[in-house]
This record gives sequence, C-alpha cells and structure tokens, in this order.
Amino acid sequence: MPSASETLLLTTIFLLLIPPSHTTSSINNTCRDTCGTIPVKFPFGTGFGCGHPDFVRYIKCTDLDTLQFITGTGIYAISSIDYTSNTIIVTDPLMSTCSSMQNSGSFSLDKASPFTIREENIFVLLGCSTTSPVFDPSEDLCDTGSGSRVCRGLYSCKGVSGIGLQQNAPISTCCVYDDSVAGFGSGYALDLPKLQCSSYTSVYEFGDEGDPMKWRFGISLQYNDSYYTKPCKDCEASGGLCGFAGLDQSFACICRSGMNTTTNCFGQGYAWSGTLELKVQTKTIIGGFLLSWALLFVRSN
Repeated sequence: MPSASETLLLTTIFLLLIPPSHTTSSINNTCRDTCGTIPVKFPFGTGFGCGHPDFVRYIKCTDLDTLQFITGTGIYAISSIDYTSNTIIVTDPLMSTCSSMQNSGSFSLDKASPFTIREENIFVLLGCSTTSPVFDPSEDLCDTGSGSRVCRGLYSCKGVSGIGLQQNAPISTCCVYDDSVAGFGSGYALDLPKLQCSSYTSVYEFGDEGDPMKWRFGISLQYNDSYYTKPCKDCEASGGLCGFAGLDQSFACICRSGMNTTTNCFGQGYAWSGTLELKVQTKTIIGGFLLSWALLFVRSN
C-alpha cells in the first residue's frame, strides 16, 4: 500500500494533469445555428440560453424544426430572416391572402419588443362594419388614395367568398391603415373585434401591383441589431455561438465541445469530431505502483 505522502503526491499529480478552464456551465443542447432551413444567427437563438436574452421570449425553434415568432396575440411562423437588412418575415396562419380569406385574429407588438413594423408593410382591414371606428371621418385612419387600389385588388380575388363577400364587391368595407396615424412601430396593436372587422392581411412587397396573386403576404419586422458586440464576434470567430448563462443572464460563448465560456472557444476542445493523437507518454513508479499518463492533442478533421 502507498504511504500517506505517496497518496498525496498521486492526488497532486492527478490534479495537475487536469487543464485549467474558465468554463461557466455545461452547454444547453438546444443551441443550434439552424432551425429547419432557416439560418439562426445572433441575436436570435434556438432555445433558452441561446442568442441574446432580450429575444428569447419572442423567438423559438420548435421540436419540429419550425422557427416561431411569439407575441401576446399568438404564435406565428417565421418564413425568412434577412441579416443584412435586419428583417424577419412572419406569417399568420389566419391572415387573409388573395387565394384564401377567413376570419382573422388580432396582431400586436408590445412596447418592450426589440421589433418594429417596417414602413413598407401595408396592413389592410377586410369586411369591416360600416360603423367601424376606422371609418370615423374625424380620425382619418384609412388611406383613401393609393389604398383604394389595394382594396380593389384584394376584393377582386376569389378568396373574398371566405369572409362572406362576392368577388369585386364594393370596397366600402375595406381599409388600408394609414401608417402615419395608425400607430405603426413599437407598441402596435391590431385589435379586430374593437375595429369591427372580419379579417386582415399584410402586404410587404408588390411583385405585380395589378395582380394580387403575385403580392407577397406577411408581416415584415425590423429588429434591433445594436446587441452585436465584440465579445460575440470573437466567440463566433472561434466557432462558438453567442448566448447567455446564470441568473444575471451574462454573456456566454457556447462551444461545440459541450461547454460554455466567458470569452471564446479556443482551447475548449473546439470539435469533438477531431482525432485524438497520443503525443507524449510518461511512466513512473511510486510505492510499487506503475503510473502512466499521456498528453493528448486534438487534430480537427
């Protein structure tokens, strides 16, 4: 049996062979750089602990690999993200389009949201009551200029039968919200029951203004990109994903090795897919016991 001093020496050698690390916690295995076919980059994340904490309550990747946008009025699919223009396109399954119209729910953005509705986005209210507050002449909420062409285009669609209207019905029940007075931007709410309208649609691009079947329907949102900092850039340069950890939701660099760090992933076992190579092997005998340890290095495939 080894003596007490030899046991202490064995323990000390073992501890010295463990490399130092500024690791904070184990990785949250939900952090990925894609959700379905959509690339997911900072400030977004695929789960809790991924991306920036201000976006966690709004963006989520489901178990079915669907990227979702969440507000107080519903859950909407994200169809695309443009990281160059800081824009996401969300689609409401109950929102009307030229090919299909039905009674819709409401849509809202809370004031704390890091998203705003883009200026080129046009909201159109369909099948509104003649007593709807949107037609109050003292409020002037509807765009009666170019908006009239949008209403005529939508009411020419066969899909209007879904909200109880005939094709090419009078556009007196249609309203294109005037974004200069209707409260677009942060803290926006589209409350259809209050507005006494059956449905709504949103157009973010006109492929052919004369053919509503070619219009692009969806809600175009701008997100705040001021969260992208140098620590996050350094993390991404090392192959990590930017996230957060702890009760204070402080910055964490999420590494492929399965660990989080406070800086970057260099020296953190960058890739588990690497090949282990034996470089140095040392043997010694203490108290009649043969000790053998090796220094291992990782070579990436």
